[in-house]
Amino acid sequence: MRRPSDYSLMGYRSDTPTMFEPTIPFGEPELMRVSAFQRYLDDLAGVSGGPSSRPGALSPSLMADLKRVEESGRRMDVLEVIAACIRHMQRVMIHLQSDDKVLPLTVFAQERLVHVPLDMHTFLASRLSELKVLHVEAALLRPPGDAEVSLVAELHQYHPLGPLLWELSMRGTRDELLPEIAGPAAYRVAPSLDLQGVALSGSLRSVIERLRRQTTGLRELSTWPGLDRVRAARLLNALYLHAGLIVSRSHPDAVGDSWFGGLGR
Repeated sequence: MRRPSDYSLMGYRSDTPTMFEPTIPFGEPELMRVSAFQRYLDDLAGVSGGPSSRPGALSPSLMADLKRVEESGRRMDVLEVIAACIRHMQRVMIHLQSDDKVLPLTVFAQERLVHVPLDMHTFLASRLSELKVLHVEAALLRPPGDAEVSLVAELHQYHPLGPLLWELSMRGTRDELLPEIAGPAAYRVAPSLDLQGVALSGSLRSVIERLRRQTTGLRELSTWPGLDRVRAARLLNALYLHAGLIVSRSHPDAVGDSWFGGLGR
């Protein structure tokens, strides 16, 4: 019997046309080509008349967030999509373009887990800055321990979400602040910050320790040793997604950062 992960490798769902059913041997991590998946999306759009995120499959609040990005004319980046999934606490499958293949990434926000059909070390070593979001839909897979045992994939394909969030923040496509923390603000590391499993350089450790003691705006943070504007914004995104960032809109340093007020918007 095929596991659900075998179908997800090819972007398969129960309502996907049978032409997309995988013909590869069981367990082989063969991924669908972007051209074939794009034809599927075109067919789906023709049937539903909807955007690239399937209406009805996602919560209305998450759909509204993703639709605002689409209507703005900006391309959705994977970090912004995952941030929205975490904010709305919804399990979501994100179909990513990696070179000429489609990689399904399933995010379990409440469980702080992620499923990927590739070796995680191989995935994290890839060119994260070139990943593109093709399609977002409600997750088909379930997390380990779920009552729907038939929808739980192989356990070795589940991983903690934290390290992936960190690498996507520091090395992914986004070099601006996420909208939730952009604008005039000052930042400080929360006492509850947990970076277990995250690989940190000595310079970043020093910056984080300093941010535990000092509240600062993005402009000043960008001048700290080892940082510039982009790297500072990436670090703040990473800390925010680890629930380790205190954002103050009333702090005196927040007013002085109006030069960066539009960053990420």
